[in-house]
Amino acid sequence: MPVTRVVALALAFVLAACSSQQAATNANGPIAVVTTISTFNSMVQAVGGNRVQVKSLVPVGASPETYQPTPQDVATLSQAALLVENGAGLETWLGKTIANVGSHTLRTVVCSNGLTVQNQNPHLWMDPVNAKHYVFAIRDGLINIDPQHGEEYRTNARHYAASLDKLQASIARRIATIPPSHRYMIVFHNAWLYYNERFGITSLGFIEANPGQDPNPQQIAQLIELARAHQVRAIFSEPEYSAKIAQQIAHNANIKVVDNLYDDSIGTDPQVSTYTGMLNYDTDVIVKALQ
Repeated sequence: MPVTRVVALALAFVLAACSSQQAATNANGPIAVVTTISTFNSMVQAVGGNRVQVKSLVPVGASPETYQPTPQDVATLSQAALLVENGAGLETWLGKTIANVGSHTLRTVVCSNGLTVQNQNPHLWMDPVNAKHYVFAIRDGLINIDPQHGEEYRTNARHYAASLDKLQASIARRIATIPPSHRYMIVFHNAWLYYNERFGITSLGFIEANPGQDPNPQQIAQLIELARAHQVRAIFSEPEYSAKIAQQIAHNANIKVVDNLYDDSIGTDPQVSTYTGMLNYDTDVIVKALQ
């Protein structure tokens, strides 16, 4: 046999061995889980513990509704075993991104499946009761991939769900301190529908009716009138959005702007770096503004 052919066969053998070793390492290491938004990361971590490694596609501080995926997102998904997405129309860009990956092994958990979507609003996780549904969906997704540790995932999910029950009760107690006549919100985009319905706050209106679309003058005038008629205490926005229009409405309605709520994304500050921390923080901000 020619020397060059022997060398080629030997090289192929070495590469195959390295590939097998890498596959074994990956099989015995943490499960690579990719979420679409950072808000879900702590849910995955709570259920998976040290058996998962979690990364989100949409960066912290960015909006998933106007996000433009990058080639790096394709690479990230190609290395993942499990994708955790919201569904319900939140990630309109995701289908094409997954198609570009071309993976036959990537498994997907669509957290909103089985929940009732109101008015095509995808922000179901803002209600802690719905968040429990997300947690159990993540649990089942991990068990499907790693049934050997199923009981561990079930136990972790049960404990985290109990913490969400406590969170719901705590939020309800704090919202109850707001006088009923003050429980109105005008928000930048309608991320608060499910939270407000759960805790008895009325969503009067929102600045951005469609992602990335500014309101016209008539819509702005209507929001100003609503704010005056209901003596709304504040207009609420998030750090990733421009506060310019909110400030315009607030100035004309003689109210303040609160621009530090979180929903589509967690924050970089430790107190808003998890789902439960985020909702605790948001609730404190809302209560302070509306009281």
